[in-house]
Amino acid sequence: MLSLSEVAFEIVIPLCISGLIDYGVDKGNMSAVWKYGIILLLLASLQYITGVFSAKCGAKAAIGFGANLRQDMYDKVQTYSFSNIDKFSTASIVTRLTTDVNNIQNAFHQLIRMAVRSPGMMIFAMVASFRISHEISMVFLVAIPCLAALLTFIIRKVFPIFRKVFRIYDRLNNVVQENVRGIRVVKSFNQEEGEIEKFTEISGDIYENFIKGEKIISLSMPLMQMLMNGTLLIISWLGARAIIASGNNPDIGLTTGNLMALISYSMLILARLMMLAIVFAQISIATSSAQRVVEILNEESDIQSPKNPVTEVANGDVTFNNVSFVYASRADKKVLDNINLHFSSGQVIGILGGTGSSKSSLVQLIPRLYDVTEGSVKVGGVDVRDYELTNLRDSVAMVLQKNELFSGTIAENLRWGDENATDEEIRHACRLACADEFIESFPDKYDTHIEQGGTNVSGGQKQRLCIARALLKKPKVLILDDSTSAVDTKTDAAIQKSLAEYMPDTTKIIIAQRVASVQNADKIVVMDDGKVIAVGKHDELLNTNEIYREVYLSQQKGGELSE
Repeated sequence: MLSLSEVAFEIVIPLCISGLIDYGVDKGNMSAVWKYGIILLLLASLQYITGVFSAKCGAKAAIGFGANLRQDMYDKVQTYSFSNIDKFSTASIVTRLTTDVNNIQNAFHQLIRMAVRSPGMMIFAMVASFRISHEISMVFLVAIPCLAALLTFIIRKVFPIFRKVFRIYDRLNNVVQENVRGIRVVKSFNQEEGEIEKFTEISGDIYENFIKGEKIISLSMPLMQMLMNGTLLIISWLGARAIIASGNNPDIGLTTGNLMALISYSMLILARLMMLAIVFAQISIATSSAQRVVEILNEESDIQSPKNPVTEVANGDVTFNNVSFVYASRADKKVLDNINLHFSSGQVIGILGGTGSSKSSLVQLIPRLYDVTEGSVKVGGVDVRDYELTNLRDSVAMVLQKNELFSGTIAENLRWGDENATDEEIRHACRLACADEFIESFPDKYDTHIEQGGTNVSGGQKQRLCIARALLKKPKVLILDDSTSAVDTKTDAAIQKSLAEYMPDTTKIIIAQRVASVQNADKIVVMDDGKVIAVGKHDELLNTNEIYREVYLSQQKGGELSE
């Protein structure tokens, strides 16, 4: 409404200028000059006020739209399963949440300002022009299609270019993310120059493609300007001839004031077309971004709760029935092949195997981070696919192989396990995880700030904090995925003892590289190439399984040599 009001005031102004010239200036009538002058001042003021409020409302709407879109995308990503996240790279998701949303927001701002204002201005200006002189106004019927054809050419040419640019942005963000995360490795291997070269190459690709797109847009501007100036020249020439023919008599034909109004309207019409050209160029960029955003919003999680879910996990029994699993990106190779296992509630289960034996893939099926391809996984006697997802994951605590801590205090990080945990419960969990000693040595103790990614604590300290965080969930199944690899054997043994004493009814599944970490387990599973090759206790496996025996003896020999 404000935009339409602004357009109405701007359209009336040339008519008032026409009256000022014809009835005031040409006739030397000062009263008419004052009259039209005051009206012009009032119209200009009203146009300014409506323009300011229109721009303010448009900016607010665009910013709100961008914020809502960004929030919707972020909320959607939170619902993704691991397989959905695997489909989009982290760098790509970040680009879509930032650069792509900004492009859409800017285009939306321009669109809501121009979508009403420019077409409205053109229509009203055309009507007013034809009322003054329909013969001269016929020039617009030639100029406008020419400009429209030029706009179509721009959009068709630049759209594929900018679509390609945003794919390159994903690569650029990926390089930056890898470099920042691994900056210590980069410096330790003295690879700064190589990383700079890699960044420069990708940045150069973006530069070249942007230049290519902007060239097309910039070359079109002089053509539009030439078309505009040509239209003005034709209108001026036809108008001058009409004024001479009528003797500048308003009762017979065209007057000087009418010609000034026509020129003003032609400027308005052609300027709005120029603005639309700029907006369309921005829309062509935003369209590529919008398609990438829609991909995020339309992606449905592969893992969802059933319609009538089971909401309570009875106990920590875990059963694998003929389980096979493949990753969607590598569907030609089975990661797990026909797994059959049963763990009773309260047991300590050790899982041992070489790199690539799919130990982590196995345990990630228990809390439904992935779904099985064949067979079933049961927890508490119920297929995990029948549980309410939140309830299942609240009953299964998992310390992942790659430990993650977040910006905030130690206490805030630990309360991820239980947001309502008391200070005493936090301290107790840390004692069980052997984390209280180093926490108490910090000046701020549990209020010590953790940097992003936990870079200000050691690997062993990070592991123990993550174990304490998992313990606060009081889970029925606790999974430690190689989570004590960075601690010494004495601390490892102390953690194992604490878990056995404090959580007797919790099923504890421990993935480890060291035999010492699992040799006292109730059951040890030996895996190789996605298959279970042996199950038993330590002494039994030493006598019956060659792989287990070789690993044990090599680690024993290594221990003797280190001594």
